[in-house]
Amino acid sequence: MRHFFMIVAVLLLLCGCHSKEVRHLASDASLIKPGVTTLNDVQLYLGEPNGQRRVSPVEVEYVYYEDLPGFMGHTPIVSSWVDGDGYEMIVITLKNDVVTRCEFRTFSEADQDWVDDFTWEEVK
Repeated sequence: MRHFFMIVAVLLLLCGCHSKEVRHLASDASLIKPGVTTLNDVQLYLGEPNGQRRVSPVEVEYVYYEDLPGFMGHTPIVSSWVDGDGYEMIVITLKNDVVTRCEFRTFSEADQDWVDDFTWEEVK
């Protein structure tokens, strides 16, 4: 019986060794310099975007985002069952393959808590 508990303990400890590649968008955004950074630099620093849209024939926006894990969000097995606390995003605008704007944004689930506390009045 003692060996059973030791095996279970070792297996649980090994589950903690599981790792997933983590992007740090806040620090990645600081690498982008409008007017200096090129499309090749953006792809080198951040990889392929999660989304993109063409604004004009010479202007394109790239979007990178990452979910922010909530409580127990890094725990193996359990993390897939719990919701995140929000997400962070970088929106990069390129014109003629040179960055013209880089915006870092964070969104938290708590950002909308005010809706529940606000006293709403009917509009007539």
